[in-house]
Amino acid sequence: MTVRHLLEVDDLSPAELAEVLDLAEVTPPARPLEGRGVALLFEKPSARTRNATEMAVVQLGGHPVSMRGEEVGVDGRESAEDLARILSGYHGAIGARVFAHSTVARMAAAAGVPVVNLLSDRAHPTQALADLLTLRQHFGRGLAGRQLAWVGDANNVFASLSLAATLVGMGVRAACPSGFGPDDAHLARVRALGGDVAVTTDPAEAVAGAHVVSTDVWTSMGQEEESETRRTAFAGFTVDAPLMAGAGPDAVFLHCLPVHRGEEVAAEVVDGPQSLVWAQATNRMHAVRGLLWFLTAVDRG
Repeated sequence: MTVRHLLEVDDLSPAELAEVLDLAEVTPPARPLEGRGVALLFEKPSARTRNATEMAVVQLGGHPVSMRGEEVGVDGRESAEDLARILSGYHGAIGARVFAHSTVARMAAAAGVPVVNLLSDRAHPTQALADLLTLRQHFGRGLAGRQLAWVGDANNVFASLSLAATLVGMGVRAACPSGFGPDDAHLARVRALGGDVAVTTDPAEAVAGAHVVSTDVWTSMGQEEESETRRTAFAGFTVDAPLMAGAGPDAVFLHCLPVHRGEEVAAEVVDGPQSLVWAQATNRMHAVRGLLWFLTAVDRG
């Protein structure tokens, strides 16, 4: 049986991505993980990711085993490769929420079961799957031609969402302060999928006429020492009601959470009628369930 991993959302073809989203929308007719465990490693603490993934495993009939980074000591007590080999002997899949993308990549290279990137410094593919599922539920399955506007730091969440949007035929714009935009390697990766990212430093320009406006915190976990510098750099990048008014008439707002009201987004937006953030959070569970179902299918050859 061929082992498939998901380290970034474009590890899936457009057809496979559609299949994962289809699976996320239905209840499994059987329990494909019956009698199997799924190892979940958390170097970074988690609320949504842990709850969503553990419940997704349970819904597939499996048993989630969550571990904190200090419990296993990746590259301290034993290497990421050795840990992946050991966990492969116990479990049907491995999920890892890590600081360095290289850690989850090394685990995937050594594992004998599917490895899922639950977040790294470079990517957050399961969040992107949940975002697409949320947009599907709101707009319907025909997302091609719709416009996504990202406002803020071109971070790991943006990286995965821009790839996911490109895979379903959406256009992508990004408004980022100078020095916080997507790098050339990521832009080339988007172009290799047949898309592009229109990059600007003007949030109003990015949002104009958009169907979807998305953002994230200005300072992510592990960047706390940069918080004051970032707060200054991101002044003027708050998604507020006037900015949303410049988007399309049916525009919706996304945020991966946790949210800092009054910084990256105004309370009137995140708590307002255009916000889909609560459905988006719930869809983390459904998206991971669809993904694990896809990756662990016993007939995959």
